[in-house]
This record gives sequence, C-alpha cells and structure tokens, in this order.
Amino acid sequence: MYQGSAALTLDAKGRLGIPTRHRDALLPQCEGRLTLTRHPDGCLLLYPRPVWLAKREEISSFPASARAFQRLLLGNAQDVELDSQGRILISPELRSATALVKDVMLLGMGAHFEIWDAARLQTHEAEALAGGLPDSIGGFSF
Repeated sequence: MYQGSAALTLDAKGRLGIPTRHRDALLPQCEGRLTLTRHPDGCLLLYPRPVWLAKREEISSFPASARAFQRLLLGNAQDVELDSQGRILISPELRSATALVKDVMLLGMGAHFEIWDAARLQTHEAEALAGGLPDSIGGFSF
C-alpha cells in the first residue's frame, strides 16, 4: 500500500524521481515496470504494471456508454520503467494534458499513485474541502 505525499520537481526532459521509500516497495512488486495514464480530475495515475494489467481488464469491460472514459484511461496509457537513478520519463503528451511543468506532487493512493501539478492539486483540494464531506462518507470519523 502506497501512502503519503512528496513534493517533487520534473527535470527539463520530463523525468520525475520516485522517492526511495516508494522505489524500495516498487522494485520487488513490479521490477520497476509501471504504467502511466490520465485521470478525469486532471492528474496522472501511476500503477505498478501487475496492478495496471488487472485494472486494464476492468476498464476494457466498461459498457459502450463509458467509451469516453475508456479512451481517456486506455488511450493515454503508457508503459514506463524506473531508470538506474529511480526516475520515470513522463511523455510530453501526458505532461501537456495534465499541465505538469515543474513542481509536482506525488500522492500514494493505496495500490497506485497520483501525480499532480502542485498548484492544480492545491486548488482541487481547496474546492473539495469547501464542499464538505460527501454524503457517501458521512459516517466517517477522524
């Protein structure tokens, strides 16, 4: 399970260094083989390849009425690998689609990660918090 956040910086070539604590968990799980794709909220999803393969099957079985989400998730999926320095390369297309330029946040979300433009995440979180807890988790207690 991946959790926690890390403030990171994309280099000029679009490479993102994965923090050591996550690399140490990813290497035995997937040997550094990962998959990136877009999320409807405007961030990227980063999956260990075995987790992505199961998720891909689930997405492939969506009904025709969800074709736009299949295109977003499957049509933008790109396999990446950790390099010898623990970095992944984010393609220009994915960087552009999610406004990733320099300052990014990596969020551990259980079985996968989200990669956000830092400013976009801050705005997204502020909007979500202003709306209060959704009814679906109204019984949750801190």
